[in-house]
Amino acid sequence: MAVNVETLEKLERKITLSVPLSSIQSEVDARLKKVARTVKMDGFRPGKVPMSVVAQRYGYSVQYEVLNDKVGEAFAAAVNEADLRVAGQPKISEKEGAPEGEAQFEAVFEVMPEVKIGDLTAAEVEKLSAEVDDAAIDKTVDILRKQRRTFTERAAGEAAADGDRVTVDFEGKIDGETFAGGKAEDFQFLVGEGQMLKEFEDATRGMKAGESKTFPLAFPADYHGEDVAGKTADFLVTVKKVEAPNLPEVNEEFVKTLGVEGGSVAALRDDIKKNLEREVKFRVQGRNKQAVMDALVSVAELDLPKASVQAEVGRLLEGARAELQQRGIKDAAKAEIPEDIFLPQAERRVRLGLVVAELVKTNNLQATTEQIKAHVEELASSYEKPEDVVRWYFGDRNRLAEVEAVVIENNVTDFVLGKAKVTDKAVSFDELMGQA
Repeated sequence: MAVNVETLEKLERKITLSVPLSSIQSEVDARLKKVARTVKMDGFRPGKVPMSVVAQRYGYSVQYEVLNDKVGEAFAAAVNEADLRVAGQPKISEKEGAPEGEAQFEAVFEVMPEVKIGDLTAAEVEKLSAEVDDAAIDKTVDILRKQRRTFTERAAGEAAADGDRVTVDFEGKIDGETFAGGKAEDFQFLVGEGQMLKEFEDATRGMKAGESKTFPLAFPADYHGEDVAGKTADFLVTVKKVEAPNLPEVNEEFVKTLGVEGGSVAALRDDIKKNLEREVKFRVQGRNKQAVMDALVSVAELDLPKASVQAEVGRLLEGARAELQQRGIKDAAKAEIPEDIFLPQAERRVRLGLVVAELVKTNNLQATTEQIKAHVEELASSYEKPEDVVRWYFGDRNRLAEVEAVVIENNVTDFVLGKAKVTDKAVSFDELMGQA
């Protein structure tokens, strides 16, 4: 029997579902008999409860379940017969005036849109590239040296400078009252490394052991401590000790402390270069992938299913609340967050997902088993025991699905770059890492 599909809006459709009352009743009877075999009621032996009693107690709920199941089956059969791809959940309501012996329902739903991808040869994409030079390796070596530095107390009268470790007592007051977390003794931090707010570091820089200073400090409006965020405190700080850093020499002894195979400075630099090149590759891929996705969206035409957008808004809202909870915000799950702030991002995600799916389907860009394995092995190569990491990925379907999604995106990126108007742009290592 042909299904009559009524178009309400661009993607919105309506169909009428008919369910024979006889099929509903027979299924209800069958389920009630099944319940009667195991139900326990006072005054009756198990399995001996009269059907009339079982029906009185469970009839309504069983009938509700059966009706939902039957309508769901009818809807699935109808959309399958009409060859429709449904987006989201249908809204189903009972229809009055059904023919005798039938129950009728109206299902209003959205269908997946037709995706038209324009001429990719007209799309413009800026493709980045970056190299790992000696300066980048030198900076990484310096970071490793800092991680293993020691400190020696400065001579009396020497002022604290950037890189020094200072030991201080401090007390902060707002409107003359000390606030929670605003007081400490024998507190240590490194000057000039962002461990403290800028005003605190600026005040301490140049001070000598035994000196005290009072200074104002304005807490940022987004400061993690809600009680002081956006307020100005008066701090009294006393420097008790100033220690200068001692960086280890870059020699074989230093290399051994890092566990680098080969034990030579050259081996260390080679190891650093390999790790940096791997990081650069992933970051360049990420930036180029973003440029490709922007180009794809710009040449595609499609209507967005409202249900899909709303579902994505819900996911973004849930993620925002989870982030607030991680930051220690009370009652984060109940936080009032306007849904409309997520709408542009949700629409972009849905649009991009539909466009990418269409491109993958029409151009056979699915991830192959070999590609997935190669990507997992590449991810694992930076770990001490790569084989354990490979087993970890292949031991969980969800983790492998995430890898598969990345590989598909890489396939899409390469496909588009092979057709679009590409402008090559070399960026420095520092620029790439700073904008990642």
